[in-house]
Amino acid sequence: MTGTVTASPARLLRLGNAFCESQALLTAVELDLFRTLRDTPATGAEIRDRLGLHGRGLDDFLNLLVALDLLYVEDGRYHNADDVDRFLTGRGPEDVTGFLRGAKANLYPVWNGLTETLRTGRPRTPAADFAGMLADPTGLRRYAHMMDGVLRPLIPRLVAAIDWTAYGSVLDVGGCRGSLVGQLVLAHPHLAGHVFDLPQLGPVCAEHMAELGTADRVRFHAGNFFADPLPPADVVVFGHILHNWRPWQREELVWAAYRAVRPGGVLLVHDRMLDEAAPRVDNLVASLIMALVTEEGSEYPVGELAGYAKAAGFTSVRQQPLDDNETLVICHRAA
Repeated sequence: MTGTVTASPARLLRLGNAFCESQALLTAVELDLFRTLRDTPATGAEIRDRLGLHGRGLDDFLNLLVALDLLYVEDGRYHNADDVDRFLTGRGPEDVTGFLRGAKANLYPVWNGLTETLRTGRPRTPAADFAGMLADPTGLRRYAHMMDGVLRPLIPRLVAAIDWTAYGSVLDVGGCRGSLVGQLVLAHPHLAGHVFDLPQLGPVCAEHMAELGTADRVRFHAGNFFADPLPPADVVVFGHILHNWRPWQREELVWAAYRAVRPGGVLLVHDRMLDEAAPRVDNLVASLIMALVTEEGSEYPVGELAGYAKAAGFTSVRQQPLDDNETLVICHRAA
């Protein structure tokens, strides 16, 4: 492509304005538009009244969502597209509304600071902001639901990723609300579930386990995984955890996991891992998000993780895709 003469800058201008389309989707989620249309399609006037909107710009907004294939019009009424109905209406375990709400509130603003991060190496959200969020009940819940939104589409794949009948217990490190462990113990009733996370997440996890009916089968362990030993389990899970930290900290956590995995057990790690031979836009974006919101975090290649796992003592390491962008690495400890 280098050296090709193009007739128009349209591609570049469209890319430069892609944030407008993103904001249209995020605004629809924030307004609860898709949930409003889930069971009852509506005219533009009905949408205005249901959502308490002024009306200025509404027709253009709704028609933009149609042009983006998020809505469609039939007999003068707006309907959700099929994928919107499945994933953005608060219905079902695959719903990602929580992630998009968090993206609008937390991620969208920090991207405006990418220039400064590249110049200074400093994130746009200092550690003090995270501590403040943990102390704010509203912010904490938004964070927990955002993490859930990222995880939810992967849960069915993780439930099917290994032969769970070979194991008796599972520990999700940084498991937040316990969504993965909750679904695992529902799918595999013989499993004992454990969640390890910061103390502030305990009540949020307990509430969610009560909703799922798994409160008696999932135990929450409060702690800091850099300061406290991990509880032992047959299967230990690091999902979207290692990318938050420096390489040497990632290595330290893999060693901690080895000590926690019982003989014959496994460590499961999933992240949007990097592949220099076949770079993916979504994974590179995810890695830049880590630069924007963590002190030293980044996505990382499978080879880095495999090196840590073998050094810690895991006897075999293999990888498999969870979806188009997510990689699962399975590390076995000898019996």
